[in-house]
Amino acid sequence: MSFEEISHTADIKIRARAPTLEALFSETFNAMMQIMYGTNRASEIVRKIRVESSDDESLIADFLSEVLFISEVESLVFSDASINLDGLCLTADLRGELFDPVRHSGGSEVKGISYSGLEIKHDANGYMLDIIFDV
Repeated sequence: MSFEEISHTADIKIRARAPTLEALFSETFNAMMQIMYGTNRASEIVRKIRVESSDDESLIADFLSEVLFISEVESLVFSDASINLDGLCLTADLRGELFDPVRHSGGSEVKGISYSGLEIKHDANGYMLDIIFDV
């Protein structure tokens, strides 16, 4: 599993790779949290979520949008996610902690997930996704 930042004019674009679809969702989640809050994140709180959508691309965008919403409204910074996919239904246990301005203020504010160019690809090596975070 891995992710890398891809050059983009105004926003942040990443490319994530993973052997399974669940791992791809988790890797993309980790990339977004690292962009927003850096790597100093703990796992003291567990938050369960459930998201359904019409296709895999919409599901990952809806999942990440839900994480953004919860993070902002509840002042939570997530460190990891255990993701389970059942068709187009995602359930996840998000682990994190309360936002600490001293440890979590160094990143970029992600305002949303862009559907522009959002496509999940699958081949013999696993899954790949390019995604743009609106900052």
